[in-house]
Amino acid sequence: MTSWLRIKAIFFKELIQLKRDRMTFGMIVMIPLIQLLLFGYAINTNIRHIPAGVVDMSQTGISRLLIQTVQATQVVDVQHYFQNEEQAQAAIARADIRAVLFIPQDISQRLARHPSVGLGTPASTDEETTRPIAQWIVDGSDTIVAGAIKGLKGMPLVELLNKPANRSVPTFEITLLFNPEQRTVVNIVPGLVGIILTMTMIMFTSAAIVRERERGNMEMLITTPVRPIELMLGKIIPYIFIGSIQVSIILGLGYTLFNVPVNGGLWDLAGATFLFITASLTLGLVISTIAKNQLQSMQMTVFILMPSILLSGFMFPYEGMPEAAQYIAEALPATHFMRMIRGIVAREVDLFAMSYDVYWLALFTLAGLVVASLRFMKRLD
Repeated sequence: MTSWLRIKAIFFKELIQLKRDRMTFGMIVMIPLIQLLLFGYAINTNIRHIPAGVVDMSQTGISRLLIQTVQATQVVDVQHYFQNEEQAQAAIARADIRAVLFIPQDISQRLARHPSVGLGTPASTDEETTRPIAQWIVDGSDTIVAGAIKGLKGMPLVELLNKPANRSVPTFEITLLFNPEQRTVVNIVPGLVGIILTMTMIMFTSAAIVRERERGNMEMLITTPVRPIELMLGKIIPYIFIGSIQVSIILGLGYTLFNVPVNGGLWDLAGATFLFITASLTLGLVISTIAKNQLQSMQMTVFILMPSILLSGFMFPYEGMPEAAQYIAEALPATHFMRMIRGIVAREVDLFAMSYDVYWLALFTLAGLVVASLRFMKRLD
């Protein structure tokens, strides 16, 4: 027969145990709170202030007014000026900017011929009359960013024409680089490499030290001449090979099933992957020295995984996030790897062209190893 008194006793026992487990109690409160803040403030599909550049071959008052008109839409934020189209495309490949406005030398003549009738079909449909006045060159590997720039294609030229432009004639020509077909899978497959590695690498090593303690192996490790840094390195090296296998599976199937080729060099890909795997593994080791049991290590892994998915640029463009969220994103290894893997796979970028992300992941790995080793030494005491 069911005894409500016994159920009540178990109920209060669980409450007391939960109260003592501060890590679990903190996760109960923090996980929904952080997810609410991330989805409410940081996630924004209506992207604005996309970093852009300008190649102004005209250097006239009209070209400067056009740049001001484009910036007034708040869709783009002009951050760089380039001498020629080649420099601009190289900056797009490095992800310094996401689009560039190319203003031709004859913009005044094009503007004079551009239809300025409010509605209807232009009186003349010859090539000169229907010619766009300028060109947008866009990183097409991110379909959300490309879609936002494509929204400027028929932008009215009220300031330049003193009357609405004919919307049947495009104001700008749009050229999409790296993914002209706008296939979402070109952006998703490289991003999945970063997310899957984040999940598995941190999960594997976050329980490494905890598992030794729970199995009773910690006392044996203490009595051996193994140094803390040697233990940390020994823990992460096997998983480097496991991570490499995962990358090969994802990119191999991505090419076979979805025709997503690796356009960049394989050595560049291997270098970027190695940096990210080691950074993720050292982060897992730091978690392992903090957690008291494997349950807590899993909870902390989820705590890292959710921001990595939402803020790294995997699901939502980095440029669409508020500045505070971007600072948080820059602290995550996944954000830096996301830029590197997409640059190598989709845009054929050299690894050294993304030196900021390379140095950041390398320093993160060194700092993580030092912190994990120092915390393990304290445990020895």
